[in-house]
Amino acid sequence: MTREELMQAVSDYMESGAFLETLARRVSYPTESLVAERAPQIMAYLTEEIQALGFECRIVDNPVAGKWPFLLARRIELEAPFTLLTYGHVDVVLGDEANWLEGADPWKVNPDGDRWYGHGTADNKGQHTINLAALMLVLKAKQGRLGYNLKLILEMGEETGSPGLDALCARYSDWLAADLFIASDGPRVVAERPTLFLGSHGVFNVKLQVKLRESAHHSGNWGGCWQTPAFVWPMR
Repeated sequence: MTREELMQAVSDYMESGAFLETLARRVSYPTESLVAERAPQIMAYLTEEIQALGFECRIVDNPVAGKWPFLLARRIELEAPFTLLTYGHVDVVLGDEANWLEGADPWKVNPDGDRWYGHGTADNKGQHTINLAALMLVLKAKQGRLGYNLKLILEMGEETGSPGLDALCARYSDWLAADLFIASDGPRVVAERPTLFLGSHGVFNVKLQVKLRESAHHSGNWGGCWQTPAFVWPMR
């Protein structure tokens, strides 16, 4: 299949409404990791949405006692030249239903022109739904073969600081071993243009506390209704 044929397949898939239907179904799961009572919805998301895609899947306990488990999945092809590892997270912050615009529902996709609003559409259900849809279309176009091995790690506690993620990766280092890692989670530099960051080899952690308002609010990277203290403070 040529690149043009594959792009046409993507266009046909989007125009069919299948992607919107899948994303809307995933948004409908209230996977708030701050709410312990959401365990049935979070586990249902993993078993009904991800394990149905044909991966070899395993749900593993969090190395930190009492924290959310992880889903590890892989798809191995004989004599594949390399292995790709990708990442996503199922959980979202609190839905805050009462403060959405009138007529809007955080657990539904609310179209507004060429933008779709719904809890998790941009963090991170939208991203891993795009990735999995792309893989599905490639498999369909190439008669069931990707041409490489694929591994996936999904966590359920990213919005609570990813407890246990580093220990889990160390524990399952052989199972997760790959030649290339691609993660889809983070902001665009501008909304109209996809952003690709290359060569992220690590981070340097600092702790900065800026009290901009009473109580905690999730402001994303750039704010919106809320200004982000990390960006406001250096400008003062």
